[in-house]
Amino acid sequence: MSISPEETQIIKSILQHCEDGTTDMQPELMRNPVTTYTDPEINAREIETLFRKFPIIMGHSKQLPDASSYITNDELGVPLLITRNKDGQVKAFMNVCRHRGARLTDSPCGHAKTLSCPYHKWTYDLDGNLRGLPHAAGFGDINKQELGLVELPAFERFGLIWVRPSVSDEPLDLDAWIAPMSEQFQSLDLEDHVVYREWSLDRKMNWHLALEGFQESYHFCGAHEHTACAGYLDNQSIWLDKYPHVRHAVPLPKVVDLKDQDPDNWDYRGNFLTQNYVFPCNYIQVMTDHVYIHTIIPTGVDSCIFKCIMLIPEAPKTEKAEKYWQKNYDVIRTVFNEDFEIGESIQKGLNAGANNEFLFGRYEIGLQLGTKAIHDALEGRLTT
Repeated sequence: MSISPEETQIIKSILQHCEDGTTDMQPELMRNPVTTYTDPEINAREIETLFRKFPIIMGHSKQLPDASSYITNDELGVPLLITRNKDGQVKAFMNVCRHRGARLTDSPCGHAKTLSCPYHKWTYDLDGNLRGLPHAAGFGDINKQELGLVELPAFERFGLIWVRPSVSDEPLDLDAWIAPMSEQFQSLDLEDHVVYREWSLDRKMNWHLALEGFQESYHFCGAHEHTACAGYLDNQSIWLDKYPHVRHAVPLPKVVDLKDQDPDNWDYRGNFLTQNYVFPCNYIQVMTDHVYIHTIIPTGVDSCIFKCIMLIPEAPKTEKAEKYWQKNYDVIRTVFNEDFEIGESIQKGLNAGANNEFLFGRYEIGLQLGTKAIHDALEGRLTT
């Protein structure tokens, strides 16, 4: 499998680190106030900015398998109806009738050419157009074209569905937004993958604590001493700042064998876990042969939702394949739970007064880069 010049440089850098006993580091420490995790006003600002003004990955293309399919989602605090219309295009709307505000559907997914409000049967197609209403004469000369569902910016790229969950006059060029990561994402062929498992967890911790578990590998041999630790080099990673996104390459121990191979024969993916932070709240976590899509959503200052989609190259065709993917699923659930249990224990102690700030070490690079991008967005220095 051919690798990109960027991946060739990642391998060269990690081999040099292994030879020198070093790792990537930032110039200085960063100090993050504990109020980031405890202040309801900060949490409200983050929801209003990060979770309304920026595109968020809401699913995989196979979850809208054909024309007239739809999915719904309320976890962002906005009732979303995401559809694939008769032309195969992905659309997103508020799942709210324009007559009296009732939800059009409570089904998590389905197929339909039209959806009718259960209250008064106003009916909409999957392009959001108001197609009909009973006893229309009672509403005079209303313009049905002005009473379609409220549309939200939606995109389908790299086999993933992206939605900006608010109405805005500000344009959104998703291709430009994700351009720093596009070469890598395009190479993954995620549109040809299938969903093996999808799950959603309510956790009792600030959303930053859940996000931060993916933003450094310093904790691997602490939190994951008996699980993930042995699978990777200890605290040796390569970080690429793709502002506001981040590519984090975590090497497997066997990467050192590449030093004796011709670089033309190097295999990147088989030797790395790649953790891709997609601002503001997604991670595309690339394993050696499958991929996880993570979405972390605040539901309060001390609670969040963790969503995950496990993507595999093809549906299991044999019992052996099913056991293999089930084992991978079981392992990742165990590893994630180790992070979440620690995150919830941190949340319990935040108001004790032991810490006024947290230290982000020089090799906790993802924490530093991610925090800077979030601060920039909250201060209006970062927009789509």
